[in-house]
Amino acid sequence: MINGKKVLAIIPARGGSKRLPRKNILDLGGKPLIWWTINAAKKSKYIDRVIVSTEDSEIGEVSKSLGAEVPFFRPRKLAQDSTTTLEVVVHLIQELYKKSEYYDYVVILQPTSPFRTESHIDMAFNQLMESSVANAVVSVCPVDHHPLWSNTLPKNKSMSFFLSKNIDNIRSQDLPDYYRLNGAIYISKVNTLCTEKTFFPKDTCYAFIMPQKDSIDIDTKEDFNLALLAIDNSIMEKADIFSKLYEKHVVKKENTVTYQQFSKYLSRLLSEK
Repeated sequence: MINGKKVLAIIPARGGSKRLPRKNILDLGGKPLIWWTINAAKKSKYIDRVIVSTEDSEIGEVSKSLGAEVPFFRPRKLAQDSTTTLEVVVHLIQELYKKSEYYDYVVILQPTSPFRTESHIDMAFNQLMESSVANAVVSVCPVDHHPLWSNTLPKNKSMSFFLSKNIDNIRSQDLPDYYRLNGAIYISKVNTLCTEKTFFPKDTCYAFIMPQKDSIDIDTKEDFNLALLAIDNSIMEKADIFSKLYEKHVVKKENTVTYQQFSKYLSRLLSEK
C-alpha cells in the first residue's frame, strides 16, 4: 500500500515461449527465472498482492511454491503468440473486479527481467507519487548503441546516405542521450489503464530510468547466457570483496578466525542491518 492506496503486482508468465522454451522456469543462478521477479515483488514495501497470470499448470505450481498467488488460470485464447500483455492485465483486473477485489495501482513485472529489484520497484512508485500529473511510470534504460549511428540499407548496400550530415564527424559522446524501453516495470493507476487501454496514457506517462546492467531482458538463449554471465560476475565480485575483507580484518591482524566463521559473522551483520 502507498499513500493509503492498494497496489497489485501482476507477473505475466505464458508457458508457450517459442524462442526460448519454458524460459520462465529455467534455472538462473539456482532459482527458477520467475523467482527473481516474485522475490522482488514480495520484498517491495508498497505491493499488497502478487499474482502470476499463466495458462500453464507447471508455471502455476512453481509460482505458488515461491509465494505468489495463482487464483485462476488465464484462458487459452489469452496465451497465444498474438496476445498482448495489456489484454492479459485487463482480463485479470476484470476477473478480480467480479469478486469485488479492487486495487488503485497495478504494476506489471515481466519475469524476463531478473535484475529488476524491489529497490527499482519502490523508487519507481516514489517517482509516481511525487508527481502531481503522472498516472503511469514505465522503466527505460540508456541505449546500448546510439540510434543515430543506425539506418536502413538499400539492396546494393551503398552507404552514401547512411549517416545524416548533421552527425557526420560528431563524436558519440557529443550526441544526445537516447533511451529504450527495458520491459522491467510498468506502473499505472488501474482506472487509467482500464479506461485508456494503454500503458502509455497521453501526457501523463513518465520514464523511470534504470541502469543498463539491471536491464537484461531474457527472450533468447543469448539473453539467458548473458544473464548467467552477469550472475557469475556478481559472484566473483562478491568473492573478491570477501577475500579483501578477510585479508584486512583477519590475516593482517593475525586472528585465528576461519573463512567459514568470518562468513557467518558478515552474514549476521548484514541481516541485522
